[in-house]
Amino acid sequence: MRTREATAVPWAAADPYSTALRAGRGPLFLRRADGRLLPLEVERWCARPDRVDLDVLDRCEGTVLDVGCGPGRLAAELAARGRTALGIDVNEAAVEQTVRLGGQALRRSVFESLPGEGRWGTVLLMDGNVGIGGDPRALLDRSARLLSPGGLLIAETLPVDVDERAEVQVVDATEARAGTGNPFPWARLGTPALSRYADRAGWGAVDQWAAGGRCFVALRSRTASSRAEAPKSTVVISSQRAAKPSAERPVAER
Repeated sequence: MRTREATAVPWAAADPYSTALRAGRGPLFLRRADGRLLPLEVERWCARPDRVDLDVLDRCEGTVLDVGCGPGRLAAELAARGRTALGIDVNEAAVEQTVRLGGQALRRSVFESLPGEGRWGTVLLMDGNVGIGGDPRALLDRSARLLSPGGLLIAETLPVDVDERAEVQVVDATEARAGTGNPFPWARLGTPALSRYADRAGWGAVDQWAAGGRCFVALRSRTASSRAEAPKSTVVISSQRAAKPSAERPVAER
């Protein structure tokens, strides 16, 4: 069964991002309107999970939704552990890479309809993905609707106290000065800022920690969702299984 393709968004069409993921290396940046370049850690994302990643995965509860899964190191590791997990990303190259690694993935925005709404045990917002959409409160509200009541959100924050919204473009080294493509909204949050948004939105604090120069926040949902499509291990992702029209180019159904 094929599911609806993601609505086109600027990040999905960011050719430098797709090129970098397929090559497994950068340099790649988010370029702000003021010209400041924010480096993206493509090599780390395309490598195997490191000890910091593995510690995060050890903390996950129940079924796991990896929002903005990128090239899929976390979704694939969870699958290798026998966990029910789904990666979502708006970028086709990211979905392809996740499937190649053995993970389940769907090309979809977090703000679109998703399998298992209201029944996920854990939602992951790793690698800066707390910035998706440029509106932290909206992303927290959406995450609460995806989780089961009392579900767990694990978000990676910046190791500085910052609360910033900006229009950005994905650029590589050759495009860094001018920037190409359509800008899109992004947010950058440190732990204090995310904690403030979470407290106002009714989340319960679970833990905060730092490791390997990275920072994380774990939050507990207090809001029950009105939706109840259960992410069962044999069903959740059955409609998202990889279709392989050729041995060279696996893609996820969408």
